This record gives sequence, C-alpha cells and structure tokens, in this order.
Amino acid sequence: MATVDKMPMLQEGHDTLTAHLKQLKAERPLIVDAIEEARAHGDLSENAEYHAAKERQGQIEASISDIEDKLSRAQVIDPRDLSGDKVVFGATVTLLDEDEKPVTYQIVGQTEADAKGGRISYNSPLGRALIGRKVEDEVEVTVPSGDRYYVVSKIEFI
Repeated sequence: MATVDKMPMLQEGHDTLTAHLKQLKAERPLIVDAIEEARAHGDLSENAEYHAAKERQGQIEASISDIEDKLSRAQVIDPRDLSGDKVVFGATVTLLDEDEKPVTYQIVGQTEADAKGGRISYNSPLGRALIGRKVEDEVEVTVPSGDRYYVVSKIEFI
C-alpha cells in the first residue's frame, strides 16, 4: 500500500530535486535515440549497446518516478518562519559533546541529509532524539560506534 505522508523538506532540497528531475527528463530522448541506434546494429541478443541503453532507460524511469513521488508529497518548510524553544524540523541545533566541544546540525529532510555538511535527517537516530528537546536538555543517542551523549546548547531558526 502506498503512503501519502507528507515529506518535509527545505526549499533548497525541493529545488535540488526539481533540477535533478529536469535533467533526467532531458536525458530521456537521448536514451531513446541510443536504443534506436543500437537496434539498427542487428541481433539484439548479443548487442551490448542495446542492453546498456535499455538498462539506463529503466534506471532513468525509476528515478523520475521516485523524484516525482517525493515532490508530490513535499511539504516545503522555511526555518525562518519558525520559532519556539523546542527543536523542530528546520531548526539549527548546537550541541555540546562529552568533551564540551560544540557541534552544529540542521534538522532536514531525508533527501537533504549530509552529516559532514552539518545537516542530519529528522529520521536519523540523532535527529529523532533531538526533536522536541529544549536548551539544556541532555540527549543520549545509540549509533553504530556506541552511545553518544550531548547537551542542547542553542536552538536557532535560520
């Protein structure tokens, strides 16, 4: 059964998905041309170009379908329109780790997550642990490398 849940994302993530969709749709006619050209070479059972083009066509169509589904369920959220004292989607949270070193993450959608870039998904273990927390709250997260402890130091909506 298909889900119709809204998919929260920032405007930047929505724009990235839209651009990727446009690029894939532009590639469609090129793949059709490649299939036609490969088909003209004769025996399809031993035609590597034909099979590669058909496989790429399948990948493109699956990607287009996936992106269109995500965009149709997108709920674009602008963090600057938010406020409050709790961590919510779009908030930028500064945490102090066990060594009192600050780390900052923005809570974003699944398609926008990039932990090295300071963006974590609201569905990630840390993202789930942070939602609803306030400044000075302690957070314990179990990750593959073990348990991690943080204290929420600052919540911003930027």
